[in-house]
Amino acid sequence: MEKQKLPNVTISLVLGIISFVACCCSAGLGGIVLSGIAFFLLKKDEKLLMENPEIYDNAGQFKTAKIIAIVGLILGVISLLWSVYSIVSMGGWDAYMESQREMMEQMGLPTE
Repeated sequence: MEKQKLPNVTISLVLGIISFVACCCSAGLGGIVLSGIAFFLLKKDEKLLMENPEIYDNAGQFKTAKIIAIVGLILGVISLLWSVYSIVSMGGWDAYMESQREMMEQMGLPTE
């Protein structure tokens, strides 16, 4: 019998990798959402893999996608917690945004 590929492994792998970048760009929320979607898709494939493990040839890629999704989720949570801590420790949202504006001005980026 010809070996088949699990249907959602590749997209889960891509979502897990993109979640690394999303952690940095969206205060962790993007990483959490993308990793969550990857886990949801991997859960479906895990059921298929458990039913017939001998007919799928990308079980190794499944494990890699699961590890990357876990790392993306952990980075997202850490980034979110750090963002919340930064906002609270600076005295609120306005003080946080002002510090972000100052940082952008120091880097020479446009502020508005």
